Amino acid sequence: METKRISKEDLIKNFFLIFGILLLCISALFVAKGRMDGHFSSIDSMREYVNSYGMFRPVLLTLIQVVQVVLPVVPGMTGCIVGAVLFGSTGGFLINYIGISAGSIIAFFLAKRYGTNLVAKLIPMEKYESTIEKINKSKNYLILLFLSILLPLAPDDFLCYFSGLIKMSTKKFVLIILVSKPWCILFYSLFFSYFI
Repeated sequence: METKRISKEDLIKNFFLIFGILLLCISALFVAKGRMDGHFSSIDSMREYVNSYGMFRPVLLTLIQVVQVVLPVVPGMTGCIVGAVLFGSTGGFLINYIGISAGSIIAFFLAKRYGTNLVAKLIPMEKYESTIEKINKSKNYLILLFLSILLPLAPDDFLCYFSGLIKMSTKKFVLIILVSKPWCILFYSLFFSYFI
């Protein structure tokens, strides 16, 4: 009887998927606790919640940013503001960049693994349909994705899922996230650390 060999690429994908789901579950616990206690109703209450974790504050904010990409229960900009206020422009930038990039990559892997059924459940149907329409009209999806990730206020979280549904390579997606994501976060971090 022949045993099926697992390729190195499949092993890496499975590792990241399992690691991502585990990270997502841990993150979701902290977010659920904060949400039930009413800590995400304002920037001040979220800042107090993050501050209550002492030396683990950067880890908690990173986890919150992971969750807000995968499960949009906390506005991403709120986390960016809290990061800039608590940790300054540099610290806030690093925490938000790591958390948001990790969340984006997890969303991509979840969509790749579980397909349209999962994405349709996580994204409101109206947004799902309008995003599909934009993707279908786009002549070059890579440019659309790059610009959406690069520019502030674009619906980039949704595009992370959609990128996982189409035949986009993992390398291309991760490269786009790592290269274009920092600029928007850097803008938020500098702006909010100086003006709030």
